[in-house]
Amino acid sequence: MAAPFWTPQAHADRRAVLAARSRVVAALRDWFTGQGFVEVETSALQISPGNETHLHAFATELKAPDGTAARRYLRTSPEFACKKLLGAGERRIVEFARVFRNRERGALHAPEFTMLEWYRAQASYTAVMEDAAAIIAVAAKAAGALRFTFRGREIDPFAAAERITVSEAFMRHAGIDLPACLSPHGPGRTAFAAAATAAGIRLADDDNWGDIFSRVLVERLEPRLGLGRATVLYEYPASLSALARRKPSDPRWAERFEVYACGVELANGFGELNDPAEQRTRLDAEMAEKERIYGERYPLDEDFLAALAAMPEAAGVALGLDRLVMLATGAPHIDHVMWTPFAES
Repeated sequence: MAAPFWTPQAHADRRAVLAARSRVVAALRDWFTGQGFVEVETSALQISPGNETHLHAFATELKAPDGTAARRYLRTSPEFACKKLLGAGERRIVEFARVFRNRERGALHAPEFTMLEWYRAQASYTAVMEDAAAIIAVAAKAAGALRFTFRGREIDPFAAAERITVSEAFMRHAGIDLPACLSPHGPGRTAFAAAATAAGIRLADDDNWGDIFSRVLVERLEPRLGLGRATVLYEYPASLSALARRKPSDPRWAERFEVYACGVELANGFGELNDPAEQRTRLDAEMAEKERIYGERYPLDEDFLAALAAMPEAAGVALGLDRLVMLATGAPHIDHVMWTPFAES
């Protein structure tokens, strides 16, 4: 059994990595300040933790002085609160946010971690793509890393990122014509299931369109993304992008992207949806699916939906800070880069 993190020898073994983390955080704060961002701090305790189907929250109880109780949640992301600030008039904001996700544990997952999230008002999502690439280089320089590595894969963090659409990646790495599996009215499961099966992907009878997409992404695409240099995977199906704007020229696709390095997903960003009615419809659909699969649903944040009416066009992105530090230091597990790792017991 490994010694607790707080024993002097265990801490000494991790000290160099933790010092690198501190340098990375300081360098990122300097970079955002130089770009005109204001660092904000939003509340971790929320009415709604977020409304994505497969994200699970920690619930708690808020008691008033008279003893009456109300259900509250620890946030899975600071997104709703940050968008309220955009509605309030902020134009460039960044947060180093502690976030909480239940049912997540592994080398790349912890139930509590730090999410670096930032937003640019009146900017396209290509602007925050460029931010993410710049941040990778800033982190590498601060950590003194010439290469990022994870499980035998590596990248040059200073190289220009590859950009590839989801459609191109599905064809290149899985031989699947993804646009043929979509229609103007939405996803078509039958065609997609046939294409995935022909590509050698094993499916369950109850896999829906999104499940099939995830299986192909995890099995065929992710191991081939972010090799040699970072990859920006963009233009996701709109049906899998509940918080993103649709692409104006083709509403089957959304202004959503993810950044990969060494086969690891580092960041997820959007051209932000700011239509309250459409956002409500999408979040209701996410919660209906969550209830179907997991037997639970989270409330919608009515204050967030109201704030969208005041929010300008914007782009934003969430990046896993702990994962970034892992890659920059070569650490094999997320616990190695946390000052106080989550205690299992």
